[in-house]
Amino acid sequence: MMRFSFSRRLVAECLGTALLLATVVGSGIMAERLAGGNVALALLGNTIPTGAILFVLITMLGPVSGAHFNPAVTLAFWMRREIKLNEALAYVGVQIIGAIMGTLVAHAMFEEILLQISANIRNGPAQWLSEGVATFGLVATILGTLRWRPEAVPTAVGLYITAAYWFTASTSFANPAVTIARSLTDTFSGIAPENAPGFILMQFVGAAIATGLMAWLLKPSSSDTQ
Repeated sequence: MMRFSFSRRLVAECLGTALLLATVVGSGIMAERLAGGNVALALLGNTIPTGAILFVLITMLGPVSGAHFNPAVTLAFWMRREIKLNEALAYVGVQIIGAIMGTLVAHAMFEEILLQISANIRNGPAQWLSEGVATFGLVATILGTLRWRPEAVPTAVGLYITAAYWFTASTSFANPAVTIARSLTDTFSGIAPENAPGFILMQFVGAAIATGLMAWLLKPSSSDTQ
């Protein structure tokens, strides 16, 4: 497999996360404008583009950087010793930068004020639990699919996030960089900045638990090979 330079990997992570957020925020704005006050319809209009763009981005950029686009996913691969600490920290940095850039681009495309602070309250134990569950499921999906069907990772991740938008109370941010960027948009997809730390903490917790569990679950034992 071709090995890309670290600088290209960083650009891929930044670009992919930017396009992801442009899709999440932009489709949220479009959906809210067209839904006529129907929140369920607006959420559906936000969900489908997000799942679709994840399939595209992972297929397109996965061979370059691994297509993390998510500090929680990067944490998982660091725990698995598949990425060095300095590389992981650089990944996280460009993911956050890319996420903010994507949000600003979405605002520009829809003639919104470029830099905003969200007033959308998403708080409380149910929301925090939802983010832990959402990120646990995302990381488990990635690691499990990589083990058995690596070519299916783009499809599996896109479908998982599409489902998680609807089965979690938080609508499945499942990504610390996404959470930071969505605190900077006072539109349909936003989250108030004071609520972001609880989401981010539970996202990392969910990712860490999933990584540990899947390491045990997917490791063949001597009895399994006999």
